[in-house]
Amino acid sequence: MTHAAEPHDGVPAGRLNWLRAGVLGANDGIVSTAGLVVGVAGATLSLAAIATAGVAGVVAGAVSMALGEYVSVSSQRDSERALLARERSELAAFPEEELAELATLYEAKGLTAATARQVALELTARDAFAAHADVELRIDPDALTNPWHAAGASAVAFTAGSLLPLIAILLPPPGLRLPVTVAVVVVALAVTGAVSAVLGSAGVARAVARLVGGGALAMAVTFGIGQLVGAAVG
Repeated sequence: MTHAAEPHDGVPAGRLNWLRAGVLGANDGIVSTAGLVVGVAGATLSLAAIATAGVAGVVAGAVSMALGEYVSVSSQRDSERALLARERSELAAFPEEELAELATLYEAKGLTAATARQVALELTARDAFAAHADVELRIDPDALTNPWHAAGASAVAFTAGSLLPLIAILLPPPGLRLPVTVAVVVVALAVTGAVSAVLGSAGVARAVARLVGGGALAMAVTFGIGQLVGAAVG
């Protein structure tokens, strides 16, 4: 019997990876933008300067994240395509050898030689290329990574995370900018840490403490540097 709530088609795992990547992208946006605006706030009380630096940081960070994801995923996709092309060529040139290889792969998974041979024969008769892509390469030819999707998701996630500290430091009066920003960032990091821990089946408390501690340290360092630079320049 199968469990009704248990996924068996692999799609939920793929969505889980995208969600985890989105949470991590948002976390990057929160920490980097918070550090930037807090650092500038340590150097000056000018709202225009803080806003300019914050907006520039959001745009630059989103573009950088998107470009990095696009290049990375494009390289992965190129490698997958090259592997699949080579597999097609080998199937066309050496069908018997590839059949034996497929049987060996299934035998290595624990099947008897006779059963592995029969499975390989049936899968080869149905779709030899798909069988080898799955077992030998662990690639789904119909679900290759999309660099544009990855780039867009990364940019959106980073921007969403960046807007929290940016809004938090721009809306309050001067005397409340830093405490409000720190509070918002701490809460946001705690939430993203908890979500990432749940998605990764890890300890929530440790993940939250790690993110909140790292974010707080980043803000403290950039604020201190901002004050030093502001005093030196001013």
